[in-house]
Amino acid sequence: MFNTKDLTVGNGKTKPVITAGNQVIKINSISLDQTPYDKDSYHVTLHVESMPVEGDFEGFLVDVNKPNGLRYQGQVGRVKMSAYAYKSVTLENGREIDKDTEIMKAMVFLSEVLGKRTELDNISANTIESFITSCNSVLGNSKFINSCIGGREWVNNEGYTNLDLFLPRISKDGVPLEALEVEKSRLITFNKTEHVKPTTKKVSENVTNFEPGNVTKTGDFEL
Repeated sequence: MFNTKDLTVGNGKTKPVITAGNQVIKINSISLDQTPYDKDSYHVTLHVESMPVEGDFEGFLVDVNKPNGLRYQGQVGRVKMSAYAYKSVTLENGREIDKDTEIMKAMVFLSEVLGKRTELDNISANTIESFITSCNSVLGNSKFINSCIGGREWVNNEGYTNLDLFLPRISKDGVPLEALEVEKSRLITFNKTEHVKPTTKKVSENVTNFEPGNVTKTGDFEL
């Protein structure tokens, strides 16, 4: 089947960075990242890789400090567990949202998709940071799973539109992650209108080398 979603106009090669859509991925690692705008809010980031890409493909370097070293065999990217950062707040109705509890719930969901709930339950940690470090040891370097990845558009300094990737929330419509072997799938079907939030910033009219979804050069992507 012919499809152009992974092609760039520049050289026609498959892009080394993953994009929004229904993708088969594995989780190489998990990190807890403080937001730059609020020291009390965090994102849980899945550092993912697609299945190996065949043909004329050059993936990002596994170690950017080794220019002649191994490269990822698939497309890679950072996918947030939620479109919104985790933060402890009290809602107008008086309901309290605890950041740490919500992060642990997210890890429970992920562990059940990967079939590693028992291993997750064996983790004991004094801080949420050390908890995620342990989760990375247990749930990182995972097997391939199905996913629905959404994103929020943003425009970089060169005027190119990129995607800040995240998982759509679990709802009656389905789940954003699912094992490959499930008999009755509940995986969310990707819908660009629903799952990609457009940017309100205009793309620069001075861009002369049109290459949609431009990313940093090979070797600049740290996973």
